[in-house]
Amino acid sequence: MKLKKFATQIDETVLRDLKRFAAASDRSISGVVTEAVAQYLQRVQVRPAFGSAMEEVLKDHSELLKRLAK
Repeated sequence: MKLKKFATQIDETVLRDLKRFAAASDRSISGVVTEAVAQYLQRVQVRPAFGSAMEEVLKDHSELLKRLAK
């Protein structure tokens, strides 16, 4: 994996907790942040896919769902 530097700002309390977590887990801050951001991006990208799939199922099976609801 090629690493690229970037700068950002973070709440000082969150930074303190991040440093403690990284030290306690014997990991770098960079490693923890990279993993956390990757997991976040994966989670928010799955939700829209799930939503559109759910809409499609509801549309395709609306009559059956109406009968089941009775």
